[in-house]
Amino acid sequence: MCDYSLQHVASRPARVGEKLVSTTFANTFTRGFAAAEEPGIAVCLLPETEVAFEHDVQYDPEFHLFFSSRKMTARVARFRQINTDQRHAHHDALEFPNGQIVLLTRLIPGQKVVVLQLPAAAAARSEKVESTVL
Repeated sequence: MCDYSLQHVASRPARVGEKLVSTTFANTFTRGFAAAEEPGIAVCLLPETEVAFEHDVQYDPEFHLFFSSRKMTARVARFRQINTDQRHAHHDALEFPNGQIVLLTRLIPGQKVVVLQLPAAAAARSEKVESTVL
């Protein structure tokens, strides 16, 4: 999924093995993921998609105007959506093995990740489409 604030940005679904970078999109006030070769296209993750960061994760705290960015030693996360009952809130987030949840819009731009695994249902649909194309 792509957050509500990216509704006017071109987007496409993530693929297994794909390398992405955290970024800020033009004419938006949010951050997300894009492929390095397609910086203006948001790459949308489905809930339960797993990603691995190249380095320790850096993010802005909730009150980032008063505090500097934070770093987390965890490098693997699972995408999920939070606050779905709040229409005008950011929903796209990453959950880390320690239970900490970080909104995508708080990720420091420039961090590289690789898509490790899509949710089982999405992976099955992808395989079915590939087999019918052959």
